[in-house]
Amino acid sequence: MIRLAGRVPNKITVACSGGPDSMVAIDFFIKGKKDVRVAHFDHKTEHSSDARSFVEKFCKDRGLELVIGELLSERQKGQSPEEFWRDHRLKWLHSLDGKVATGHHLDDAVEWWIFTSINGNGRLIPYANNNIIRPFLLTKKSIIDRWVARNNIEHVDDPSNLDVKYARNRIRSNLIPEILKINPGIHKVVRKKMETQIKNETLMMEMPVC
Repeated sequence: MIRLAGRVPNKITVACSGGPDSMVAIDFFIKGKKDVRVAHFDHKTEHSSDARSFVEKFCKDRGLELVIGELLSERQKGQSPEEFWRDHRLKWLHSLDGKVATGHHLDDAVEWWIFTSINGNGRLIPYANNNIIRPFLLTKKSIIDRWVARNNIEHVDDPSNLDVKYARNRIRSNLIPEILKINPGIHKVVRKKMETQIKNETLMMEMPVC
């Protein structure tokens, strides 16, 4: 069962890569009678044109409004590709009007917490970042995958997600299976931390401005 981490407005933009997570987000919100707009960011990578074409056709076939951003600058020396793509994607999403929902889920939160912990400063993915919200942070990836299978959700798979030259992929493919052997409840641990953080974020957003 998909469990939302917070309230989602009736009019929502979904950041869509074309992958299963964001396509499930679109399907979930449409079934929930939300007014959905789709936002796709073209990273100009080897496989990004396929994802862009898929999202364009999907939105055209269903009469969904689509906005597209593109990567227009070169990566600086020493900057990781992951960081470069994330920074430019976020900058563009922040420029959009209204709330923007991403498909980040609990497994993403676990991976990020492990990644930042390894680097000396364990952090949780925030529920909100300016106009961006992450409603699926309390939902496991396995539940997203079941939604895909049960509802025949069209999507494209990005081959780069399997490339272990990227740190997050190494964590997902190599570290997580070993961590689950040591602590099978790692998702519960991070979910509890996420629930506390989301509660605190919500309280802060609801506090009156003096």
